Amino acid sequence: MPMVQIENLDIVFGNQKMESLRLLDKGLTRPEILARTGDVIGVQNATISVEEGEICVLMGLSGSGKSTLLRAINGLNKVARGRCLVRDGERMVDMAKCDEETLRHMRTNRVSMVFQSFALMPWMTVLENVAFGLEMQGVSKKEREERANKQLKMVGLYDWRDKKPDELSGGMRQRVGLARAFVMDSDILLMDEPFSALDPLIRSQLQDELIELQKRLKKTIIFVSHDLDEALKIGSKIAIMESARIIQEDVPEQIVLNPATEYVEKFVAHTNPLNVLRGNALMTPLAQMAQLDGLFHVSEHLALDIQDGALKGASSHGHDIAISKWEDGMDIENMPENSVVLAPVGISMRDAVEIRYHTKMPMVLQDNGQCAGVLGDHQFYHALLGKHFSRAS
Repeated sequence: MPMVQIENLDIVFGNQKMESLRLLDKGLTRPEILARTGDVIGVQNATISVEEGEICVLMGLSGSGKSTLLRAINGLNKVARGRCLVRDGERMVDMAKCDEETLRHMRTNRVSMVFQSFALMPWMTVLENVAFGLEMQGVSKKEREERANKQLKMVGLYDWRDKKPDELSGGMRQRVGLARAFVMDSDILLMDEPFSALDPLIRSQLQDELIELQKRLKKTIIFVSHDLDEALKIGSKIAIMESARIIQEDVPEQIVLNPATEYVEKFVAHTNPLNVLRGNALMTPLAQMAQLDGLFHVSEHLALDIQDGALKGASSHGHDIAISKWEDGMDIENMPENSVVLAPVGISMRDAVEIRYHTKMPMVLQDNGQCAGVLGDHQFYHALLGKHFSRAS
């Protein structure tokens, strides 16, 4: 059972919703419907499933419908047609059709939201702001302060608990917003461009902190962004929207490697491949490499002796060279120079480039202990120049 299941969902802003839906079904575009009825199509026929523990990023340009879709999940935007199902224990609640009591229950216990504008109450202290939602739940003062202090420690603001919001920087105020959402212990966290108003350095730092928090808390997060690099960095799944429609939904690597439309391809062309691509997407498989005298020739000077899937030896200019092994988490700076490195096929491009810098050699990638392919300068250049993707058919 997913945490959020959106099925064929339409959102229309205006007074002629039924007529606008009829025109939508006839194939009219957003501008044509606006001209006919004065209604704005906020979301068109959206279908997406978000599993427990995922960070799903809704992204697109301004006006694409991403924030509109997000706000349907907690009932802030009314659904014209379709279903918006949110898990509540063992049942799925349709936020488009539930009664007011159920809606309050879902907002109080299941779904929390972090806004772009922080939305802190200036007359309250940091601690009081974080604990406010618990107070609305009727939690005792002692318990809510204990829970709020725990979250403030987690976001590094415990020493600021008695300060007012105007005494904090923008990044610190956004951390308070995160703590306030996390303290509610909701299953689902909605984040509407929470870092976009911050300067790039603080923004990157908060992205890193969110990733670390998610490793510990394992919430289901639906995150709105207009920045693909941000989406690729934090998302376990990305849904790209254009003109109120979801045009591609996939894991980050597949979004980059196989853009579904020219619109997505333009996004991908300007992204940083170091943030998303992995070795198995870049490597040249052994089956495609030239062999001479039983050796795989990586370049004019480098040859590999691979037998039964195992790397037995390597030579450069006819002289044997060392073979070393790298696993995720190992210190890259200590990798020996002029050695061929064995690494997992899932190695990130960022780690692979750094290893290449220190060893000055291509690397051999393994899958389940078997040599699978080679990663060298040619593959890196293709990735950095955007030659790694192909338009999905």
